[in-house]
Amino acid sequence: MRTWTRAVPAALGALALALALAGCNDTDSGKSGKGSGSGSGSDSGSADDKTTYRLGEASPPQESTMQATKDSTFTVTPTKVLTGTEADMAESGLDLAELPGPKVPVYVWSTLTHKSGKPMPVGDMDDDLVVRTDQDDRTKALLVLMGDATWPDCPAPDTEKELSEGQSAEICTTFLITRGEKAAAVELTQGFYNDPLEWPVKG
Repeated sequence: MRTWTRAVPAALGALALALALAGCNDTDSGKSGKGSGSGSGSDSGSADDKTTYRLGEASPPQESTMQATKDSTFTVTPTKVLTGTEADMAESGLDLAELPGPKVPVYVWSTLTHKSGKPMPVGDMDDDLVVRTDQDDRTKALLVLMGDATWPDCPAPDTEKELSEGQSAEICTTFLITRGEKAAAVELTQGFYNDPLEWPVKG
């Protein structure tokens, strides 16, 4: 079973929520299986079995899990991953004393493309992205509940912006990982019954 750990900085800094995923191959709870990734996790095999991609390579079309945009599809293309510094954390506006241990940010740039169906908000299209570390810790994107957290060259995306068929948006998303660990891959969870898609991080 997956456990969720929450980091909620106090009112002295920006109020944020960090979601960490425990377990090796768990996927997002409460969501049905979606997408075509269900294979061995290697580049071999048929297109339907493929679960590992290169940065800059688009995912297969994903189906919206939102009732308002049911049957809409989109693709996710992680393009760049950069690990930030302790200085980035110190200048972010978060109350670091309330975080569960020392953290550093990981910035993930992605291209979201609406493929078919009703327009979809950007925030519904990247909600299943996860950063996996070299210690097999999995973390969802940092969610700031109150105040602001700022990061160098990684502006907060406009999650309410709607994309129509054929439209794309390039966004940057911030994840927090334990200091000393390295980002090993970006993953896209696909429910309980399918393996996550992954984009390994080189270097």
